Amino acid sequence: MLGYSLHLQKLNKAADAKSIGVRLGRYCIKHDISVIDIAGQFGVSRQAVYNWFVGKSVPSKLMGEQIAELYSV
Repeated sequence: MLGYSLHLQKLNKAADAKSIGVRLGRYCIKHDISVIDIAGQFGVSRQAVYNWFVGKSVPSKLMGEQIAELYSV
């Protein structure tokens, strides 16, 4: 288990599930997929991915479509 912090898990759980980034976060937490892997796959920083996970920002439309297709979220 990657051990996402309880704080991040709480923030993710409280965030709006309409956001593709928040749904991706829930998927990654559940399936132990690291932020580093997601950041590398989409060419963004780890901080960008954390921001997606908690609803502070959203992926671009194109990335959102790719995320939905790749991760079925």
